[in-house]
Amino acid sequence: MEIILTQDVNGVGYKNDLLTVKDGFGRNYLIPKGYAVVASDSKKKALAETKKQQAYKEDKIVKEAEAIAELLKDLELTIGVKAGTSGKIFGSVNSIMVANAIKEAKDLDIDRKKIHFDEDHIKEVGKYAATIKLYKDVKVDISLDVIGE
Repeated sequence: MEIILTQDVNGVGYKNDLLTVKDGFGRNYLIPKGYAVVASDSKKKALAETKKQQAYKEDKIVKEAEAIAELLKDLELTIGVKAGTSGKIFGSVNSIMVANAIKEAKDLDIDRKKIHFDEDHIKEVGKYAATIKLYKDVKVDISLDVIGE
């Protein structure tokens, strides 16, 4: 079944992608949730025109994302948290804390949903890594130094 995605779907594709998916996945999940529409001939023509018009806009967005990635490339953040004597954190370090630390360090607003950790949870002091996905293929890795206060 051919579909056109109406929004970004994690693990499937990005908005305005023309994809071939299994019938059940398209009919039972993507289309009822509003994530996709069936790709008819008229919708394919409209999609081609839309992509043509948005090609230069995307180029601008990619350049901005690459500029931000260049600023964040060698960034090492220090995040102070309350911790016990054994180094265990009360709570955990989350993406909101990292976004706030980036705001303080570089004066950049990064959406917390774009920040992903290599580990599932950061619950102890130490050095960690995080990946910031700025745009489709523009990613930057930063290092985090979690210290107890």
